[in-house]
Amino acid sequence: MSTREKQLESFNKLLDIMDQLREECPWDKKQTFQSLKDLTLEETYELLEAIENKDFEEIKKELGDLMLHLVFYSKIASESDKFDIGDVLNSICDKLIYRHPHIYGSVNVKDENDVKQNWEKLKLKEGRNSVLEGVPSSLPSMIKAYRILDKVKGIGFDFKNESEDINKIKEEIEEFENENDLENKEKEFGDILFSLINFAHRQNINPENALEKTNRKFITRFQTMEYLIKNKNLEIENLSLNELNFFWDEAKSICNK
Repeated sequence: MSTREKQLESFNKLLDIMDQLREECPWDKKQTFQSLKDLTLEETYELLEAIENKDFEEIKKELGDLMLHLVFYSKIASESDKFDIGDVLNSICDKLIYRHPHIYGSVNVKDENDVKQNWEKLKLKEGRNSVLEGVPSSLPSMIKAYRILDKVKGIGFDFKNESEDINKIKEEIEEFENENDLENKEKEFGDILFSLINFAHRQNINPENALEKTNRKFITRFQTMEYLIKNKNLEIENLSLNELNFFWDEAKSICNK
C-alpha cells in the first residue's frame, strides 16, 4: 500500500495530467458539465457491477475513472472561477466535521441509528425545508424509494416492528386485488412495491442488489435451459409450457450444483 506522501503525489500527478489534457487534447478541451454527466453515470454503473462481482482489480480501475470525472468537473469549474478541486475537498471536509459532532464535538451517541437521526436533524438546521430534499428526483424508482425510507426512518418515522411491516404488505395486496380500474391498480401495485422495499430496509437488505442477484440467477438458469433444449435438437418456441418447465427444473438442478 502507498504511503500518504505517495498518495498525494499520485493525486497531484492526476491534477497535472488533467491540466495538460484540458490545454492540449481536442476532445478534453470540448467537454462540459453536460457532455460528461452521462459518461459519469455510465462509469458509476460500471463501478457498481465490479463491486457486485467482487472484482477488486476492476473496482480499482472504475474508481480511477470516477476520480478522473471528479477532477474533470472541478477543472472545468475553475476555468470560470466557480470553484476548484481544493474548494470541493474543503467543502466535504467541513461537512463531515459538522455532521459528526459525536467525533469532533461533544454529542454522545449509542449506535448508528443515533448517528443517522443526528445527521438528518443537522441537515434541517442547514436550511433544508424537508428531510426528503436530499433525495434526487432522477434516481431510479426502487433506489429512490429506499433512500426515502432511509431518510424518514432516520428521524424515527417507522413501523414499530416486523409484524407491522408484514401486515402492511398484506393490506396493500388486498387493496390491489379489490381494485378493478387499471390506473388505480397500478397505484396499488406501486404501494405493494413500496411496502416490500420498506420491509427489505428493516432487514438491512438493499432491494436493488437483491433484485439484481435474482436477475442474474434467472439469466443463468434460462440460458442453461436454452443450452439443454438446443442440445436435444429442439426449438424452444415449439415446446409446450410443461416441456419448458421440465427443462427449467433440469437447468435449476445444474445451476444449483
